[in-house]
Amino acid sequence: MSIDKIIDISRVLLSIAGRYLVFAGAFYLFFYVWRKRAYWYAKIQQRYPENKHILREIIYSFFTILIFGAVIMLVIYASKLRLTRIYPNISDKGYAYYFLSIGLMILMHDTYFYWTHRAMHWKPLFKLMHKTHHLSTNPTPFAAYAFHPLEAVVEIGIVPLIAFTIPYHGTALTIFSLYSLLLNVTGHLGYELFSQGFTTHRLFKWHNTSTHHNMHHRLVKCNYGLYFNIWDRLMGTNHPDYEKSFDQIVEKRKKAKGKEGIALLPDGLATE
Repeated sequence: MSIDKIIDISRVLLSIAGRYLVFAGAFYLFFYVWRKRAYWYAKIQQRYPENKHILREIIYSFFTILIFGAVIMLVIYASKLRLTRIYPNISDKGYAYYFLSIGLMILMHDTYFYWTHRAMHWKPLFKLMHKTHHLSTNPTPFAAYAFHPLEAVVEIGIVPLIAFTIPYHGTALTIFSLYSLLLNVTGHLGYELFSQGFTTHRLFKWHNTSTHHNMHHRLVKCNYGLYFNIWDRLMGTNHPDYEKSFDQIVEKRKKAKGKEGIALLPDGLATE
């Protein structure tokens, strides 16, 4: 392997690892270290995972980053050979399509994620690959990439699917990737940040919450969606108590707030 290829691979891996550490690390440090006492009232499950569970999430994430890097490098090389549908200049298709393509990527990924996720809950596939992710019954932001290697391949599969099917600019794919990582991390945050009425609002109810995905990790056979609550509603796979659970968490959060909007963690930190 040439030095140039080694440098290219290193740059891709550092980019993926850097984004993961910045997003997951920042949310973890804020909610689980620096301000954990102040925001205890927003914790969906009123206990914290033990350090061994957090370490497991980080170790699996390391292998996920390697697999993501390998697939992305293949897409980059395919692009250099003009095998993908990448185009060089935003002006080639205009800004209207540029922003439309980002929205299309998000919708494509939401559909891809829902159906591959449901497939991985088929008993043989669940035992083979998806059970690893579900070891995080009380997930932290580091669970965002805590996949079995085979599941990591499935998860990153959306990138070549986009690259070979729709015209895209490189920066549009980057924006999509950042958005995807942000939503993935906040979905595994373990804290509910949205306000009361979010899940019943005629517009906002179509977007998922941390409660939605946290229930999936805890209850398993429900709430399969990623960004939006479209497929779960269409397919009847929302947990029947989803909206009720969200309201209970938000109500608990409101009652727990002190006069200045801060509730302190009770003595005796609860852990798994």
